[in-house]
Amino acid sequence: MSSTLANARAIPKLASGDRLTRDEFERRYTAMPHVKKAELIDGEVYMPPAVTIDHAEPHAILIGCFIQYWFATLEVTVGDNATVRLDDRTEPQPDVSMFVRPEFGGRVAFVDSYIDGAPDLVAEIATTTASIDLNRKMLAYQRKGVTEYIVWRTHDEAIDWFLLRDGLFERQQPDEHGIHKSVAFPGLWMNAKALLQRDRQALLATLMQGIHSDEHARFVETLRSRTAAKS
Repeated sequence: MSSTLANARAIPKLASGDRLTRDEFERRYTAMPHVKKAELIDGEVYMPPAVTIDHAEPHAILIGCFIQYWFATLEVTVGDNATVRLDDRTEPQPDVSMFVRPEFGGRVAFVDSYIDGAPDLVAEIATTTASIDLNRKMLAYQRKGVTEYIVWRTHDEAIDWFLLRDGLFERQQPDEHGIHKSVAFPGLWMNAKALLQRDRQALLATLMQGIHSDEHARFVETLRSRTAAKS
């Protein structure tokens, strides 16, 4: 038996409900490459069930929206199921995260190829995980200063959009046209009705309208000026 295989067998497997430090969580997770998603929330391990189409399709739609914005805003980065080191007891793996890149004044860092710190925006698809997404995980994101938090409750066909104000998440309603307009990422406009109805044409039209808005242009110019000031 090789030493690598022997070491892998000696490392305990992750299991939902385990109480672990972040270092131990990462050690066990790394030793289980077949496991695609595990999270540490306030020192407790959560391992969601297998992904069904009820989760996969909304996830693809949402990540597509964020990638469309990223194409027009190269100063930001989109994470798809990227592990985030929030603190020494919490390491979630959000469905989607977006943040300003460090070289453009962003607040996250890349440490050992992990995202270290709170992304500006996090989105979760809540198919079977609404109880944690809207409770313990939400509180962790709030505590660490995530600016915006989106939860798509697929079984309820509802979008919860939260904005951090004075340290607390406040639920945001779409405007009179049914559009959610991001505060963290100006120009990221999402048509709530089109999102829930999977109306790709209407969804894309709203996204492009936001991307071509003056507020998006000003945002990009602000980010680029930060780099210029450093050079």
